[in-house]
Amino acid sequence: MSTPPSSPSPPSPSGHLTRRLLQLYAGLALYGASVALLVEADLGLAPWSVLDQGLAELTGLTIGVVSIIVGAAVLLLWIPLRQRPGLGTVSNVFVVGLAMDGTLALIPDTHTLAVRIPLLVAGILLNGAATGLYIAATFGPGPRDGLMTGLHRRTGRSIRLVRTAIELAVVATGFALGGTVGVGTVLYALAIGPLAQLFLRLFAVPSVPAAPSSSSSGSTVVAAGPTEQAILRG
Repeated sequence: MSTPPSSPSPPSPSGHLTRRLLQLYAGLALYGASVALLVEADLGLAPWSVLDQGLAELTGLTIGVVSIIVGAAVLLLWIPLRQRPGLGTVSNVFVVGLAMDGTLALIPDTHTLAVRIPLLVAGILLNGAATGLYIAATFGPGPRDGLMTGLHRRTGRSIRLVRTAIELAVVATGFALGGTVGVGTVLYALAIGPLAQLFLRLFAVPSVPAAPSSSSSGSTVVAAGPTEQAILRG
């Protein structure tokens, strides 16, 4: 009689945490790289990147440094909204901006549409994959995401309405300051939802069975927040 195949063993707590950390930082680094591709394509950016680019034009700072400053400023707005940041929230502020500037330093300047269009498509696809990676790691939403969910809870307005209002204001301000709005902005808005949903499923981290409580246990558990509460970073 043949032996039935054994089911895969559940991940150990340490292995589970290691995978989540790798997903978090890989996702944030790739997110910054994807924004850099969109900047280099120069065909339109995601809403918050339009603001970052506009402020970079105004101040003379790099777009990555501006992204860090804006992320930190938005994080301060969490205080009156009574939002609690996680490891992913704080990491988002710094890693995305650093990866953005690092990637822009490596990419040569492009001028022809034959190169810029593939850069745009690659940037949007990579952004979707990066979003799925870092949200599925469940270490907390990014600063901008938490601002939206916090306002949703405080005002009672729908997530869709709050997000739309914030991102329209962000795009308008960024465009007035010199940020790039174009076909890429529209394509990003249409594609990022379905792409993120696809990659969230693909990169979902298997849960670890809860260990029995014991007074002698010295293990530390890192809480995982629900991905349903995460709103995609603009």
